[in-house]
Amino acid sequence: MRHHIASRRPTPLRLSPLAWATLASCAGLLHTGAARAAEASEAASEVDPVVVSASTRATRLQDAPFAASVVDSRTLRAAGPMVNLSEAMARVPGLVVNNRNNYAQDLQISSRGFGARATFGVRGLRLYTDGIPATMPDGQGQVGHFDLAGAQRIEVIRGPFSALYGNAAGGVISLVSQPITERFFESSVDVGSNALYQVRLAGGAPISETLSMSASASSLHTDGPRDRSAADRHLGNVKAEWRLPHDRIVAQLSHHVQQAQDPLGLSRSQFDADPEQVTPEAQQYNTRKNLNQTQLGSSWQHRFTQAGALQESQLVAYAGRRTVTQYQSIAAGTQGTNPLTSRHSGGVVDFDRDYMGLDGRMNWRWTNVDLVTGLNMEDQYDARRGYLNYTGPSSAPLYGVKGTQRRDEANSARTREAYAQAEWAILPDWAATAGLRSGQVTMVSKDSYVVGTNVDDSGTMRFHYNTPVLGLRWKASPTLTLHAGAGRGFESPTLGELAYRPDGSGGFNTALQPQTSRHAEIGSKWRPAPGTALDATLFVVNTSNEIGALSNSGGRATFQNVGHTQRKGLELSGQWRLSPQWRTAAAFTWLDASYRDNFLTCAGTPCTTATAPVAAGNRIAGTQKQNAFAELVWQPKRGMEAGLEWQARSRTAVNDRNSDFAAGWGIVNVRWLQRFQLDAKGSAIEVLARVDNVGDKRYAGSVIVNDGNGRFFETAAGRNALLSVRYLHGF
Repeated sequence: MRHHIASRRPTPLRLSPLAWATLASCAGLLHTGAARAAEASEAASEVDPVVVSASTRATRLQDAPFAASVVDSRTLRAAGPMVNLSEAMARVPGLVVNNRNNYAQDLQISSRGFGARATFGVRGLRLYTDGIPATMPDGQGQVGHFDLAGAQRIEVIRGPFSALYGNAAGGVISLVSQPITERFFESSVDVGSNALYQVRLAGGAPISETLSMSASASSLHTDGPRDRSAADRHLGNVKAEWRLPHDRIVAQLSHHVQQAQDPLGLSRSQFDADPEQVTPEAQQYNTRKNLNQTQLGSSWQHRFTQAGALQESQLVAYAGRRTVTQYQSIAAGTQGTNPLTSRHSGGVVDFDRDYMGLDGRMNWRWTNVDLVTGLNMEDQYDARRGYLNYTGPSSAPLYGVKGTQRRDEANSARTREAYAQAEWAILPDWAATAGLRSGQVTMVSKDSYVVGTNVDDSGTMRFHYNTPVLGLRWKASPTLTLHAGAGRGFESPTLGELAYRPDGSGGFNTALQPQTSRHAEIGSKWRPAPGTALDATLFVVNTSNEIGALSNSGGRATFQNVGHTQRKGLELSGQWRLSPQWRTAAAFTWLDASYRDNFLTCAGTPCTTATAPVAAGNRIAGTQKQNAFAELVWQPKRGMEAGLEWQARSRTAVNDRNSDFAAGWGIVNVRWLQRFQLDAKGSAIEVLARVDNVGDKRYAGSVIVNDGNGRFFETAAGRNALLSVRYLHGF
């Protein structure tokens, strides 16, 4: 067992023998390298980055008529082992990415409060990797397969223009991978606290004048900061790129395998007594999750030379398969012993998901107008099964194994959309942007498990939506850009939220309607000097028919529309080059996200009728009023830097009733990064050392929103160290 909080002892750095051997080998190489440094990406950090998301064409971030941020590969490398988005995203205002320190659950991600209510998966945001959606047609997504080590940059879009991506687009996170421009090979080893060990290999090269290929693989193990939070993650990617005179074709194949224990959350009394403990149910039920995902995608861009206004076409096609098996902490008595009278779907979730999509667009250009038109289709097919999580009699069950089947459904979601976006240069310093996405999402469930009182839960729901946006940009001076935007958002219920009716009758929850939102923002982007930037945005979002939890009984969670909500706030971000050796950056978000109507909900599990009042003015569960980030970086010479980071957050509401809050917190991190040049060809070794949470603060890094068992709190990692050694071979 790990030390309790009373000991106040830091988490030890535990390394396997293989990790020590590998680290020693890499350390030997350091002595052979010259101390002089050269890092090409340092110069790039002084240039305003390019953003392509939500734009008619690639444009400088300063000229984008909406709130956006770009996190480049250099920042990703310095932020940690490049496993979780939470490592580097604290510097993006308006965005919250919580590392739950639990690989059995996805990261908690929210943008301006959208997505904060998700208890599993990512809700309310659109996620992309090289144009391929990681968000399914029903609005739920995952980020576990994101290859951060292979990313060139990550683009984050907030506000009205995210609505251009259609259903559940309260914000957009888009990963753009590195292009293959020259031969390269690199290998790296990460070792850290909690027995973290990761190995990565990557390489690529032009095969001919037209064909380039690359491949990467990584393998991670960690014991996690708490008992029963160990995980193994394996990720592989292969990419081929053809460049012809008028065409660029990219094909990618990725494979993601992960096994993870689930330590579960803690109740208030458990967390106060010892935040490092694990609830006994995690051990009793052997809670865990296994997943396997394979995805194939391709993109074909064609440039027209004699087609008048038509400049370019692009076609993106993809297909994938995701399988998940998850063992939950549900007692045998709750699941029921008689399948003829129990309607519980069991304590084992088991599903196979096939998904595919096709997106085609045309780029048009006239003297003062750019136009993009396109069609998009997405399909998701889930074979969803449920089983008891035990065998043997209910009086003496053997938990943690797959028992009798209790659920058998075929679920599907399908999206069909058309979209257009135009940018008009009205005057030399003025530009207007307008866009519209119109679509339909259809959800179908075919229930094949109709036994006794377990009635037929088959059903079909179809929702139509139009999400218009309008923006205006004024180049007030060469260094100052002002922008304003407005739009309408749409978020359908997911297949899981539609699954059951509150009254217990069969079929979809047809009373549950989509939520719609009206977004408005004004902002400024100031670039007074190289390396110096300041962005500010004010926003307000009014939502109707907000979707919230209603009841949870017999293993059947139901949802309701809770009326109107409002999200309003301020986002600030900036960076300053104080001197040739010193730079700093900061981000701050103030968010007031609250319910505007009274409604009733359940206070716990089981609950068949909502009786607990939620008062208008309550904070939306999972949101905070303030988030802040700051860093100070010293670069005594090229290729070497030391950084001091500070992150802080105000308290978080754990449920809609606001009956409890996770306390606010602030932590300090330090890092050192140095590049050792080995030869004139560019071979080098890059070393990163980090210590996060230097003060060893114990706090809840995330909460399980509206948890029916009251186990809201997920403990953040204490003081933890990381050492990363990366070898790059020059050709």
